[in-house]
Amino acid sequence: MELLLTAGAPVKAYDLMAAFDEGGSPAKPPTVYRALEFLEAAGLVHRIAGINAFIACDGHAAVHTAAFLICDCCGSAEEFDPDTTPITAVADANSFVVTGVTLEVRGRCRWCANSDKAGDPAARAHKAA
Repeated sequence: MELLLTAGAPVKAYDLMAAFDEGGSPAKPPTVYRALEFLEAAGLVHRIAGINAFIACDGHAAVHTAAFLICDCCGSAEEFDPDTTPITAVADANSFVVTGVTLEVRGRCRWCANSDKAGDPAARAHKAA
């Protein structure tokens, strides 16, 4: 969990394995995947399927719809609170019981979008980070 919190961006499981060095050897895949499954079930972590990565939850108090703005340029992801009324209405109309929803919106973050504009030092610094 600490590795995800300090990353501040989506992290792939194998990158977590390499970063978690216990006694000179990286963590084994089953250990990391079990920990991620536990954290996801507890609502502390979200899996972003489109990029096969994990990110710490922004601190919602309960189970909620996970929605992300994902930058195709720098790989950042920002969680936001979507209006799920249309999804709920369609599910209810079809007697469908929803157990989870993850919304992934792909594009360019404000920093990468601004990097296309000549001379934007903040955008260049963001891409370098």
